[in-house]
Amino acid sequence: MFYETAENRHGLPHDPFKAIVSPRPIGWIGTRAADGSLNLAPYSFFNAISDRPKLVMFSSSGYKDSVRNIEDTGEFTASFASRNLSEAVNATSVAAPHGESEFEIAGLTPVEGRLVRAPFVGEAFAALECRMTDIYRPKGLNGVVSESYVVFGAVVGIHIRDEAIRDGRFDMATVRPLARLGYMDYCDGGDVFEMMRPVR
Repeated sequence: MFYETAENRHGLPHDPFKAIVSPRPIGWIGTRAADGSLNLAPYSFFNAISDRPKLVMFSSSGYKDSVRNIEDTGEFTASFASRNLSEAVNATSVAAPHGESEFEIAGLTPVEGRLVRAPFVGEAFAALECRMTDIYRPKGLNGVVSESYVVFGAVVGIHIRDEAIRDGRFDMATVRPLARLGYMDYCDGGDVFEMMRPVR
């Protein structure tokens, strides 16, 4: 099959776009509002975009508390979403009113960063402390601004739990990273195989 996205007439019960661009890592974004309240939300438009310097990004469909808080404070965290915490990750996706903590809703422990005032998930195998470098709204081919807000951040500190390290590596078989597929489907990355780059 083939269809043009301008009309999006795919003829399927659900749009397959996000299922094709998968699996997508989940950015479990922790923020502190200007009023001090805590927020935690999962974003499946999330990834690392640079190693030197270390940069990550996430995209929010609409202007949500995470974006507002980061605009106000310039800081956020990204906690590692793993299979053992999948129910908690899902619980934090609830549309809670501003000021109500998703940490509390999901029964998670908020831990304040060492370098930023944003909280991360104490139960997570790892967490990134980040300072915002840019926020913008991307445009389509027609120049119309998207409803999405893309947030970029520099990673200034990294937390890793001891049990996540095996043979000097952050061990995927132990941490089983949770990823978003299409629709309401998820997977974990615990089934690992290795391939070496070809040499010429």
